[in-house]
Amino acid sequence: MQRARGLWRAGVAATLGGSRALSGPPGAGSGAPGAGSGGPGGGLGPEAEADPALLRASSPELARRLRGLALVRGGFVSEGEAAELLREVEPGLRRGRYQNDHWDRAITGYRETERGLRGGAGRALLLRVTPAFPPRSPPRPSAHVLDLLPGGAVGPHVDSVKFCGCTIAGVSLLSPSVLRLQSLRDPQDWVELLLEPGSLYILRGAARYEFTHEILPDEKSFFGGLRVPRGRRVALIFRNDPPETPPDPLSDLPAFIEDPREPPAPK
Repeated sequence: MQRARGLWRAGVAATLGGSRALSGPPGAGSGAPGAGSGGPGGGLGPEAEADPALLRASSPELARRLRGLALVRGGFVSEGEAAELLREVEPGLRRGRYQNDHWDRAITGYRETERGLRGGAGRALLLRVTPAFPPRSPPRPSAHVLDLLPGGAVGPHVDSVKFCGCTIAGVSLLSPSVLRLQSLRDPQDWVELLLEPGSLYILRGAARYEFTHEILPDEKSFFGGLRVPRGRRVALIFRNDPPETPPDPLSDLPAFIEDPREPPAPK
């Protein structure tokens, strides 16, 4: 697994030419299991750096603006931890069926459940992602478990401020995928995160409220010039509770914001 991850990362670096990803200090996001916690530069707070090989932005200015707000770390969970997490969540997923009609039209080819992670790997994971959240607004103890088929996708959306607070943190298992963020104000501004199996992504602040985010479908799953074939993907997503008074002017945001590139749906 580690050798395969190394070969994958070498392909990413060769495709991007090394310097087109978000710049960061040497060694940030080393890819070692558990690299997302502890050590210089290893924290998950707003000062945290992304793994430079796994983030692309439409401009250096945008990358600097979202530094610490849109974050990806490779190798956040090991192969053994991933296998244990899957063993814990699979029974709950199998009780559901794959669907194509999500209540807010954001997801296709999916099944989902909410799960309090009680196994050793699950409890450890919750502790390790907690530093990504404000101290007074920690993650909920239950993870949102989202299972996407190879042909499934998560369309561009902003999580509702009625159900989700300022921070989203997700761990990706099984298949690599590309998470794309696009500005609501200027669709020419975008960021892409390459989500390797075992990686952690974090969205907060402007990256959470002012950008849509989506998991690209298989036919559009590219990271720069790198083809990222989609298989089945399971994500463990942690969120915190919204404040009693949502941030203004975001209090009336719907659960799903239409892709700004597409015309509005007929009424």
